[in-house]
Amino acid sequence: MDMDMDILLCISLMIFSIFFLQIIFKKQKNKLPPSPPSLPIIGHLHLLKRPFHRTLRNLSAKYGPIVYLRLGSRPTVLVSSPSIVEECFTKKNDIILSNRPHCILADYLTYNHTTITFSSYGDHLRNLRRVITNRILCSAALNNFAAVRAEEIHFSIGKLFLNYKENKKINLSLFLNELLMNVFMKVLIGKKTDSEGKDLFSGDLPLHICDFIPVLRKIGYGGFEKMVKSFSNTADKYLQGLVDESRREIKTGGNKTVLQLLLSLQETEPDYYTDDIIKGILQEIIGGGPDTSASVIIWAMTLLLNHPEVMEKVKNEIDFHVTSERLIEESDLFKLSYLRSLVNETLRLFPGLPLLLPRLSSDDCTIGGYHIPRGTMVLVNAWAIHRDPNTWDEPEKFKPERFDGIKKEFEGFKFVPFGMGRRPCPGAGMATRIMGLIIGTLIQCFEWQRIGHDLLDMEEGSGLVLPKVKPLEAFYKPRPSMQSIISQL
Repeated sequence: MDMDMDILLCISLMIFSIFFLQIIFKKQKNKLPPSPPSLPIIGHLHLLKRPFHRTLRNLSAKYGPIVYLRLGSRPTVLVSSPSIVEECFTKKNDIILSNRPHCILADYLTYNHTTITFSSYGDHLRNLRRVITNRILCSAALNNFAAVRAEEIHFSIGKLFLNYKENKKINLSLFLNELLMNVFMKVLIGKKTDSEGKDLFSGDLPLHICDFIPVLRKIGYGGFEKMVKSFSNTADKYLQGLVDESRREIKTGGNKTVLQLLLSLQETEPDYYTDDIIKGILQEIIGGGPDTSASVIIWAMTLLLNHPEVMEKVKNEIDFHVTSERLIEESDLFKLSYLRSLVNETLRLFPGLPLLLPRLSSDDCTIGGYHIPRGTMVLVNAWAIHRDPNTWDEPEKFKPERFDGIKKEFEGFKFVPFGMGRRPCPGAGMATRIMGLIIGTLIQCFEWQRIGHDLLDMEEGSGLVLPKVKPLEAFYKPRPSMQSIISQL
């Protein structure tokens, strides 16, 4: 009897031990990344202060390169190191993290989530990417529209020349925002933007407080959803008007534009390339291209005005490779290595999107040794990665020379201004061309000088793009060697 009790006791202890070890193993297996203390309901939302990219970098500095946050009802993982980013967007995790979280803006502005930015990962997204990268933004298409871009840039340079007066300052922020919008619109629809479409597609972050606390959405907090719905109707009518007008121009033998190219695809596959699909493509190019490109150029000119020795190097390189009898062209950019380095260094310090558009995990996965549950939003802080002292030498210093050996700087995931993985920015090629051409043309044609002796303010704003808080103003005057050419524009 005693022996039976001993055997029973041993079996019970073994079962308990196995059960206990399973619990421990499961906890270890499902271990979440480090996380700050949170509050009921709102979680960590109270920790987010503008500008968000700086707040999030401070959290990463305290808790590590991968941090778990609960933003209201949304579990979120913050990533801020190249090695963790590489885990996220290579091999199996790349597919798992290829979806987008739903939000109010996307519910109304993306034509039932069919746009390239917000559609779910699958056949439709792959087809959209093929169309955009192989037909609209491929090298051949970019070359075809090079003259259109150059014409609009030259027109604006000519206006600067005609409006020049000694000691007259210019609001470069306003000038560049208008120029970039006109360049993109000329390529897309063949004409400049009008007053109706001018401010239609710029905006703040795609996520709103109502996306994190669903009850606020149910009670119509702040009238946000009502406003988005109204804005969506206005934007749709504007875009439909562009489509209808372009369709009429095709019948009368109008010039080829991106929109007309899309309408030609509609003729071959009308059931797939519906007006809504076409409007979605237009909306995302208009909404994503001009603002981000203008922001980077504004920061580049700010950096150059604060570092006139760098501006002098860029000017000397252009003068060496481009004759004074003509303006710089896109075909010259491959020869202008220092200008390219300037653009890359600006993208490093002030990426167009400091926080890359969020991803959503479609399944459980492991990142950095931590368990990431299905349905977790993943935020990549590109701004923090670009300024990581463990990755970059003197990361806060403006030093275009660091990109002299371009290939080595693009290895790995330490430079991600256009995203990575299966959903990078399809317009990266066009954006870098436009940025290089505009910066190069401004420096080739004019002398630039700060207003006063003090360095220009470098304070950053917060939003989807990375705005400069104070508009960029500067003095300019035509370069004597270029006056005869500029006067003919």
